Amino acid sequence: MNKANGIAILALGLGLAACGGGNDAERTPAAAEAEKVAPTAGDLLDAAIAGAHRSDAERARDVFRNPKETLLFFSVEPDMTVVEAFPGGGWYTQVIAPYLKSGDGKLYAASYDPEGASERVLTALDTYRTTYVEAPELYGDIEMTVLNGEAPVAPAGTADVVVTFRNVHSWQGRGNEEAVFKTFFDALKPGGVLGVVEHRADGADLPRDGSSGYAYTDDVIELAQGAGFVFDRSSEINANPADTKDHPFGVWTLPPVRRTSEIRGDENPDFDRAPYDAIGESDRMTLRFVKPAPVDEALYE
Repeated sequence: MNKANGIAILALGLGLAACGGGNDAERTPAAAEAEKVAPTAGDLLDAAIAGAHRSDAERARDVFRNPKETLLFFSVEPDMTVVEAFPGGGWYTQVIAPYLKSGDGKLYAASYDPEGASERVLTALDTYRTTYVEAPELYGDIEMTVLNGEAPVAPAGTADVVVTFRNVHSWQGRGNEEAVFKTFFDALKPGGVLGVVEHRADGADLPRDGSSGYAYTDDVIELAQGAGFVFDRSSEINANPADTKDHPFGVWTLPPVRRTSEIRGDENPDFDRAPYDAIGESDRMTLRFVKPAPVDEALYE
């Protein structure tokens, strides 16, 4: 997709959202000014989601990922500083970054540590940088940081929201989940929001080490509370009751990965994919946590 076309269509969408209809020539300047309505967060998200920079394949996943509803549930505003944890290929970045650009917000993309990384990881990091960071005309202000449980994902106390999409099981597999959640806590301002979407193991009998790709809601809540967060509320925005969670290759049996073998890339042509494709993407928890404001001890003296 031509980036210039994407920018033009996104700008058009934002312009239409910002103005009322009718013929300006038939109204007085004062009346025309009074009829102008500032675009809402929902309007700006609609424009970002509808942007021509997103491919048809990426749009097809909206029904499972519900980006507008999810980001509104996490109270992401266009003028905020946001941390996206492990953005991967940038599916969510394509929505969040143009949205933040519309309000002069900032995005920190907290990803893999390039130090000692494999060629595959280095290539992925370079692709992300080229695609998003080096295209500020469409994606605005993006800064890449390291997420390893040690380095800060953003300067301390500067982020309004931290979001993570389907990553908790990865940190559980690495054994650094507690440290990762602590870096989120440190990055957020008091009152800031941590938004978590994760493949949900609830109702199944699965290991708690992330090996299935699923995590239990109570484990995620315990992790966040252990880092200092207060559990605020949950949503069923990203639920999929058709997901039985008993798949031969874990969550990766389902779309979009669609694995047919224990070994990544070693496809089994005889594997019957039909029942798993019919399920669609996984059942997901959507959890919202808040970093509490510090207590003013003087109030209790």
